[in-house]
Amino acid sequence: MIFSSSANGLDLETEVPNVSALDYSGEVLNVSEFARDGFALVFFFPKAETPGCIAQVCSLRDAFEELTEEGVRVLGVSTDSVLKQKTFHEKRSLPYPLIADVDKVVVKAFGVPTTFGFASRQAYLFKDGKLVWKDESAATKKQAEEVLAVVRSISG
Repeated sequence: MIFSSSANGLDLETEVPNVSALDYSGEVLNVSEFARDGFALVFFFPKAETPGCIAQVCSLRDAFEELTEEGVRVLGVSTDSVLKQKTFHEKRSLPYPLIADVDKVVVKAFGVPTTFGFASRQAYLFKDGKLVWKDESAATKKQAEEVLAVVRSISG
């Protein structure tokens, strides 16, 4: 039995992976289309409704207006089911989509390690479809703050 997989994460300047999975509403979402233009944050979290994951998604929720003003789109990914993602999305009033990556297609495309089937907490920021920043041990409460600082440093 494999409890952990350690794949190689994306390198800076890498194109966003062309991969699709179901979102929290059961609709297919293509990650490369989502992140093709402007800034797009694709973040991974282990499990819905756990303390660190709540802090991370709420950090991005609470700063969503500010992120949007800076031109950042946000997309969360975990290996939770569509139903769990839908419940998490609704309960936490998230203004951005969540992917239910039960088959780990997105996780593998990004090279995100898993432990006991759960994705590691990581964040990837793309600009016009190319990776410009990554955090392989992503923050929880300060996720939005870190992303905004990077976007502002790039945008000038």
